[in-house]
Amino acid sequence: MPGNTFGQLFRISTWGESHGESIGVVIDGCPAGLAIKPEDIQKELDRRRTGQSKVTTTRKEPDQIRILSGVFQGKTTGSPIAMMVENADADSSKYELIKHLYRPGHADFTYDMKYGFRDYRGGGRSSARETVGRVAAGAIAKKLLARHKIKVFAYTRQIGDLVAQNFNYKEIEKNIVRCPDKKVAAEMVEAILQARKDGDSLGGVIEVIAQGVPAGLGEPVFDRLDADLAKGLMCLPAVKGVEVGLGFEAARLRGSEANDVFIAKDGKITTKTNHAGGVLGGISNGNDIVLRMVVKPTSSINREQDTVTQKGKKAKIRVEGRHDPCVAPRAVPMAEAMVALVLIDHLLRQAQAKL
Repeated sequence: MPGNTFGQLFRISTWGESHGESIGVVIDGCPAGLAIKPEDIQKELDRRRTGQSKVTTTRKEPDQIRILSGVFQGKTTGSPIAMMVENADADSSKYELIKHLYRPGHADFTYDMKYGFRDYRGGGRSSARETVGRVAAGAIAKKLLARHKIKVFAYTRQIGDLVAQNFNYKEIEKNIVRCPDKKVAAEMVEAILQARKDGDSLGGVIEVIAQGVPAGLGEPVFDRLDADLAKGLMCLPAVKGVEVGLGFEAARLRGSEANDVFIAKDGKITTKTNHAGGVLGGISNGNDIVLRMVVKPTSSINREQDTVTQKGKKAKIRVEGRHDPCVAPRAVPMAEAMVALVLIDHLLRQAQAKL
């Protein structure tokens, strides 16, 4: 199973399965001398972990990080950084009952078609549990970006048909859905709880903003910055679409409305608006990078659905067990991690682009 490595100069390889003994990541290309403590990584993992609130899965995973290599006396050595967490609360019993059934919305069928064999316990590699390694690596990427005064943050913009109207970014980590609108956040919580009560789930939209990104990052053809950012977000579980800047809204506008007019401000060239989301021609233009990703409603729902067996026989399925009724709140740190990983990779590549 190739395709477990992401990035060029700052590369990560994730490993492990949802119900295996442990899960983790190896980072190759991290510069030496970065001060890093386990607490820096743990803080991000705690934002991603299961069982953190009443709107997430009840699976209780402490996700206690262990740094196995690449850090000595509190600083990175330049050698590969290996990190892992143990799977402490995996319960595979519910999956034994449905291992011959294809769960609607899941990768069961496609994994069988590709490999002829799959780990049915929680989806194996297709589980969002795999993102533990990404978030751990993203914590280190964020530390590196901070040295260049680059900040990446994300929030829940929409759940179901509830959309944030006010954007007080200090509110994001104050509510369990990570929404910057306190009033709408409370409505989102109720909507998620109702969906769970109905044996159903909800989707949502996460917005990611990267501030302080210098102009010039990105390669102009196949490795465009926006293309790599889109790939970073699209390769997260449950993500079905990505927008940059205006995104699909641009289809409704004329060029005179969509263009960002250049101006000189405080001795620097910038633009009056940021409809492009901080990227022109695949290269950052110095404005905030603005992205949005849509996550589908959680596929595992406690409601009877039609399906078929591996042999094609009609069947009914009810996916029991512990699942998020909406993945959006826990997808926020995942989105931040992927954007941070792309940006640090391109920042290191840019250092080689010119004298």
